[in-house]
Amino acid sequence: MSEAMLSKVRKLLAQAEDPACTPAESAAFMAKATELIARYGVDRALLAARAPATDPVGDRVVDVVAPYARDKAGLLAAVAEPLRCRAVRRREGAGFAMHLFGFASDLERVELLFTSLLVQAAHGLAGAAVPAGEHPAAFRRTWLAGFAYVVAERLRAAEAGAVAASGEPSVALVLADRSDRVRRRLTEVYPRLRTAPSRRLAGTGFGSGAAAGHRADLGGTGVSGGAATTRGIGR
Repeated sequence: MSEAMLSKVRKLLAQAEDPACTPAESAAFMAKATELIARYGVDRALLAARAPATDPVGDRVVDVVAPYARDKAGLLAAVAEPLRCRAVRRREGAGFAMHLFGFASDLERVELLFTSLLVQAAHGLAGAAVPAGEHPAAFRRTWLAGFAYVVAERLRAAEAGAVAASGEPSVALVLADRSDRVRRRLTEVYPRLRTAPSRRLAGTGFGSGAAAGHRADLGGTGVSGGAATTRGIGR
């Protein structure tokens, strides 16, 4: 990501996380950060179509640690898919190793967003009241599911908006080709990959988590040069 655009996203995120910021102001900062990141994804894709060496397809591993490792992994997958990356979840001790596949610029976007959203989810969960009589873990898992669902929907909308705003007739074909190349790379590494069965969750936190997902700032504070270990959401 260019330094100028990364600086803008960081400033927007810092403003949105300011305790003095109102929900309306936070939403406005979020919308702008999302727009910038989506526009960057389209710009890099079009540049790579002309100069492939500027944005190679590749992979990286992100370690997702306990507690709520499976739920955090679900959030990472929810961020990766709209940004044209694919994620394979592997069990690693008490946590998971998420093997991500995508173009370098898209992997950068995924890790940047995921790092920020983990922090925001931790803050949101800390302020969410568990209903009387409900097990806290059940509530928090459904809260994270709602949060991830809404974040994914918002990212899809932002990506579609960036494509429409680009004015480039070829952009849809360029992005389709990139997605196909990512799928082929994943299949080379995992030729016998199976889809995991659907997960059933018991808890009432989905709506509260979804509301937090609507408020979340889809910017980021940093990009790791290699595998990132996620932390921050407590028991």
